[in-house]
Formats: sequence, structure tokens, C-alpha cells
Amino acid sequence: MRRRKRFQRSVILLVAMAVALQIGVPSAYARPDDPRGDYNRIQAELKRTGAALEGATQRAADAVARYQAAVAALPAAEDRIAVAKGSVTAATVQSATAERKAAEAAQTHQAAEAGVQTKTQAVTAARERLSAFAVAAYTGSAVAEFNMLLEVRSPEEMIQRVGYLQRIAEHEQAAIGQARAARLAARAAANEAELARRAAADAEQLAHDRLVGARAAEQEAADAQTDLVKLVAERKSASDVADSERATVLRQYREQQEESDRISDRLRAWEAAQRNRGPVLRPGARLLTPVRNAWKSSDFGNRYDPYYHVWQLHAGVDLAADGGTPIYAAADGVVSYAGWAGGYGNYTCVRHGQARGKTMSTCYGHQSRILVSDGQRVRQGQLIGRVGTTGASTGNHLHFEVRLDGRPVNPLPYLPGCLC
Repeated sequence: MRRRKRFQRSVILLVAMAVALQIGVPSAYARPDDPRGDYNRIQAELKRTGAALEGATQRAADAVARYQAAVAALPAAEDRIAVAKGSVTAATVQSATAERKAAEAAQTHQAAEAGVQTKTQAVTAARERLSAFAVAAYTGSAVAEFNMLLEVRSPEEMIQRVGYLQRIAEHEQAAIGQARAARLAARAAANEAELARRAAADAEQLAHDRLVGARAAEQEAADAQTDLVKLVAERKSASDVADSERATVLRQYREQQEESDRISDRLRAWEAAQRNRGPVLRPGARLLTPVRNAWKSSDFGNRYDPYYHVWQLHAGVDLAADGGTPIYAAADGVVSYAGWAGGYGNYTCVRHGQARGKTMSTCYGHQSRILVSDGQRVRQGQLIGRVGTTGASTGNHLHFEVRLDGRPVNPLPYLPGCLC
């Protein structure tokens, strides 16, 4: 149990590490891919690897799991570096562009402020001219101009003086118009200067933000490179450990295959001693699923070890359940073997009779307890043992086999489709 938990923890941590490399990229530079897809892919790969390595040493299984996690995470780490470096380039260009625009905006603001000063000076001059006319009116100049009209002596002189007064009036009107225009121009210049000031401030803030983004992108690229270096080192470390276990693992694989062959020979020998006595199973009859509320964690068939490059026959289906869960006989029969069977751990086989000219047996591996003995008759649904993790096992489950004349076949066609 402790071995299984250690293995599970190491796999979970490595999966989390691999996925973190995918989802740890800041959102501004993240790839559009859904990281859950990468998580599920890596998890499935590790699950397959864990099943294939069930017969390996615990040290080898842990090392290969670490190796596979590192290998699975490397493409994402390399992609992350590429994305981060692209982000650095883009952010640097954006920062330089923003700084240039900020400088241009500052120059525009300065020119606008100079325009405000010019327009303000024009307003001041216009006000001075209007003040002069007002002073003249207040001090009696207008009365003097009226008296000047009364003193004329001829029509020609009247025309001259009236023309003179008209020019004075026009000058006054022009001064008023200039003052009004100067005020409007000054107001427009002030508005333009304020807009230029705001634009300059916005451009400066944008330049600051782009610079911060460029620095963040550079840090992300550096972090991604560091993570890649760690992954490569982890892959090398795990590979070294797994390579050191190669001879031991391959020997265990051979021993497990030899154990399966011995079981086949033992069952055939036991059957020969019975002289084909026993019931004949009804064609199409279904077996009882031997463990309730279990789930299929591994199928029957050849499994490929992705690290040691070895094919192994997984001679049954694995039904995962808690340790101590009851195991029930799949059909009526006689116990033909109950005891230790190497990598199968505590192992029981029950002979059920003839099926299409061949003897059918069901076998139950990795039990924590065997509750029957050789030669004992059992009924379908009778308690015969309890789920465990003995032998070459990485966790609590029942390894369930169907054998015809001792040869293992796929149990699923003989079980209910729901495994209930």
C-alpha cells in the first residue's frame, strides 16, 4: 500500500509539473490551446506506462514515470520558450514605438504651450487698445470730438471731420473685434494645449506599460528556459536510474511469463488428473463479476513497455477496488490452486468444467487474503478471498483471468458488459 501511494504521489507531482509548464504562461502571451487537453494526454500516457510497468521494480517504475513525465512536458516547455521569445520581440517593438509616440506627443504639447503664450500676448495687446479707448471716452475725448463738429465752417470741412470721426470709430470697432478674436484664439490654443497634454500623458503611460510588458516577457522567457533546463536534467536523472534497473526488470518480466506458463501447465495437469470429470457449461453463459463496485483499470492483451521496449501479455483484466474488498467465485467449481504464485501474489484458480470442448478456469491474483483451499468446492457468488496488492502490483486491485485448457483468454466476453 505504501509503495502504491508513493508511486501515485510521484506520478501526480510529475503530471502537475508537466501541466504547470503549459498553464503557467501569463495570459498576455498564452497559447490558445486548452491546457486540459495536455493534462489528459500526459495523464493517459502515464497511466499506460504505469500499467506496462506493473511487473517492474518499484525503483524502475518510479524512474520511468519521472522520465515519461519529463519527456511529455518537453514539447510544451519548448513551445513556451518560443512563445516567450516572440513576446519579448513584440513587446520590445511596442515599447520602442510607444516611447517614440510619447516623445512626439511631448513636442506637440510644447508647441501648443508656445501657441498659448503667443495668443495670450495678443489678448493682452487687444485689451490695452480697448483700455486706451475707454480712457479717452472717460476723460472727455468724445465730447471734444463732438465740439469739433460744431466748429466746422464749411461743408468740405464737415465732410473731412465726419470722415475723421468715422475712421476713429472704425479703429475702435476693429480693436473690439481683435480683442474678441484674440480671446477666442487664446481659448482654442488653451484647449489644444490641454488635449496635447493629455495625449502626452497617455502616450507616456502607454510607453511605461509597454516597457513593463517587455520586462515581464523577458522574465517569462528566462523562467521558461530555466524550466526546460530542469526538465532535461530530470529526464537525464530518471533515465540513468531506469537504465540501472534494466537487467532486474527484464529478469522479472521473464519470471512472470515463466510463472504464467507454469500456471498453464499446472492447470492442464490438474485437469488431466480429473479425467474430464465435471459439469459442462451452457454455451453463452455469463460469469459473475467477481468484485462489486469495481472499475476496470487495465485490459487483457499485449502491453508494450515504452522504456524497456518489451512486449508483455497481460493475461487478464484488472478490477480496481479498495484493499479488503470481497472477491466472489465467478461460477460454481472446484479450487484447483490456492497459494503464492510469484508476481501474481496470492493467487487462486477455480475449475468450472467444460466449455466448447475446453476446460474453463477462472483465476484471481494479488489477493490480500485467500479464503479457500485446494480441492474445495465453491458456489457462484461465494466469498473466496479479498482484494489486495501482493506480488508485482502497484495498487489494490483484482487481477482476474479466464483460462481455457490453461491458456489465458480475454475475460470480458464472459462477463456482464456493465461489470456489475
